[in-house]
Amino acid sequence: MNLQARVVIIGGGVMGTSIAYHLASAGVRDVVLVERDELAAGSTSKAAGGVRAQFSDELNIQLGARSLEAFGRFEEDTGYDIGLHRVGYLFLLSTPEEVASFEQGVRLQNALGVPSRLITPGEARRLSPLITTDGLLAAAWSPDDGHCTPESVVHGYAAAARAHGARILRHTEVTGIELHGPGITAVTTTLGRIATDTVICAAGAWSRAVGAMAGVDLPVEPLRRQIAVTEPVPGLPPALPMTIDFTTSLYFHAEGPGLLLGMSDPDEKPGFATDTHDRWIPRLYEAMERRAPALLDLRRTGGWAGLYENTPDHNALIGEATSVSRFLYATGFSGHGFLQGPAVGEVIRDLYLGREPFLDVGPLSATRFAAEAPRPESNLV
Repeated sequence: MNLQARVVIIGGGVMGTSIAYHLASAGVRDVVLVERDELAAGSTSKAAGGVRAQFSDELNIQLGARSLEAFGRFEEDTGYDIGLHRVGYLFLLSTPEEVASFEQGVRLQNALGVPSRLITPGEARRLSPLITTDGLLAAAWSPDDGHCTPESVVHGYAAAARAHGARILRHTEVTGIELHGPGITAVTTTLGRIATDTVICAAGAWSRAVGAMAGVDLPVEPLRRQIAVTEPVPGLPPALPMTIDFTTSLYFHAEGPGLLLGMSDPDEKPGFATDTHDRWIPRLYEAMERRAPALLDLRRTGGWAGLYENTPDHNALIGEATSVSRFLYATGFSGHGFLQGPAVGEVIRDLYLGREPFLDVGPLSATRFAAEAPRPESNLV
């Protein structure tokens, strides 16, 4: 195979397919997306599917809010039903420090048009009746947030990108990036060479290796996270919000007639392992006993493990390299990538076209770490 492309996108998850769609629908010809496995086979298919704008960082709030708008019209734009449930996000707060932090976050979110607010423990329990309010001081609630189906988003974007002329190569692994001086000349793959002068890295947890092929440092580290699914829950409220105990990171939302739930595991070591294990279960049960004891009676019926793509400050890497011409990247989202996919696709499209994006993402450049200018995000799950 010998191809020519205006742009080669590496990675077939939500970022890669969103970028392909936004470029192709803007009239960019010869867009080629390369995925070494099936579409959404990496982190996207393992995501919990939450979509929100409740962040502490102004850029994340705006990326989340813009993406919520896109998810709301997704079926109209692409013809794909993504199972969007606008049931809200509910952060449960148990310490004065958490309350103060979320008060500040709510003020910023409101200033940017997000209808979040702090509510009482009693109001939180009425929204999410599976919880207990013992030790709860307050909760942060935003009704426009919710959850949807990650795989449907990817396949919707992919189908729409193809309809606009983009080409998607599955089961095709990138083996190198050819350079001539400061410029890119080609991407080499297991199916052959693709001549191009532009590469966009949307490879998620595998982005560090892709960046290294072009001499670009993308400080992304993979970390396994696990999710469990339960049996049907009798009387499950149809509008049960995504509920997060912020102190422990325990979260859950409705998944069909049952629940999808998970939490972070401080004992997990960085790496690419995605097999499941039960070492996290005692800590999970301890968190449930503390905040949602009703969950202890539920039988687990399934689950999976996927990879977070963490950066040192747990915030994304979005931008264009300065050391090599036309190497763009959108990666390192540290657990909130799926929900920002639509907006980031817009941003990368505009950066490629030389247009001013709706948002200045300069502070999210990968060079911020060398400049000792990290940009930490507090509202992590």
